Formats: sequence, structure tokens, C-alpha cells
Amino acid sequence: MVNPSAGSGRQISENTSAAEQIEGFLAKYTPQLIAEGKASRAKMRKRIPGGIEFVYDNYNALVFGYGPTERPSEAVLSLALMPRWVTLCFLQGASLSDPKKLLRGSGSTVRNVRLSGPAQLDDPEVERLVSAAIEAASPVFPQDGAEPRTIIKSISAKQRPRRPR
Repeated sequence: MVNPSAGSGRQISENTSAAEQIEGFLAKYTPQLIAEGKASRAKMRKRIPGGIEFVYDNYNALVFGYGPTERPSEAVLSLALMPRWVTLCFLQGASLSDPKKLLRGSGSTVRNVRLSGPAQLDDPEVERLVSAAIEAASPVFPQDGAEPRTIIKSISAKQRPRRPR
């Protein structure tokens, strides 16, 4: 499903697929970040039990959010592609047990892990945090084994540069 007008400052053809749009969003990054972003997204799509993948080409970053329903407010995880790194965000991370102190941030809700690379998503402690976030989701994720369905939520007309200066 493509929703090109939600918060969008750009027109997208209704015939442009979500995959084509995502390729266009990624093309703004360096080849290394494109590779890291694609690999990290593929790992997350395999890890998420169905549900929805929300895509936001925002002012600051390209974000892939993951939730059990079409309501963005119910998302529990996201990947944010910045110009120099990929960040895994736990949207209710302040409530997660983090004995290894991997989670960064001091806000009342969100915590994150700046990934050293896609392979870090296979780290047992990161996997434990992802599992805990998925298990805490309310409502619960569908258990149908399907990959998440992708919805393009917004495309910002103004964006910071996607490549380091």
C-alpha cells in the first residue's frame, strides 16, 4: 500500500511500487550505507512476525518502523538510516530490561542501539532486546509467519543531506 500524500511534499505516481520508492530513498546514501541499510532491513523483516513496516523518508533520516497493525502509534521498533550509520530504535525501550547497557538515550520512552553493522542484529543480546520489544507489543503481532506488509507513510519535501559532508 502506498500513501504518497501523508505528510508528503512530493508527488509520487500511483504506479510507483513501494519497492521502487524505497530504492529511490536509498539512492541518496553512500554505497556503504545503502548496503548496510538493505542488509539491516532484510534482517528485521525476517525477524518481525508479520504486521506492518512503515516507511518515512523524513527530514533527518530514512526510517523503517515495525508494528503489529496499521496504526503507527503501535509500532515498537524502527531502523533509522542516518548519513553515517544505521540505528535500531526501541520505541518503548525505556521499559526494557537492559543488563548489558546496550540501549542509548535518556528520554522517558525511546532507546536505541547505533549498529556497528547489520551483523550486530544477530548479537544474542540485541536479539533478546528485539524479542522483548515484540513480546511487549500491544496489540500482539500476528503469528501467521508472513513478512511485514510495507506502507509508505510520508516523504518530506525538505531533507537534510543523506551523505556525510
